[in-house]
Amino acid sequence: MLTKFTFADKLLFLASFLAIIFSKLLYWQGAKIDAIFVGLWAPSILAFGIYLKLLGASKDE
Repeated sequence: MLTKFTFADKLLFLASFLAIIFSKLLYWQGAKIDAIFVGLWAPSILAFGIYLKLLGASKDE
């Protein structure tokens, strides 16, 4: 299953996952506004990964 993903895909997924974990840690420490800010990084990182995939697909055509 993981063979379909490139190294960059795995790296972006890891960065997104770590952003979520860091956001939860901040929330549990009471820094709720900071946790929301960091939590918004995850969808942005994933969207950037999708953008990179689309750029790569358009270059192949």
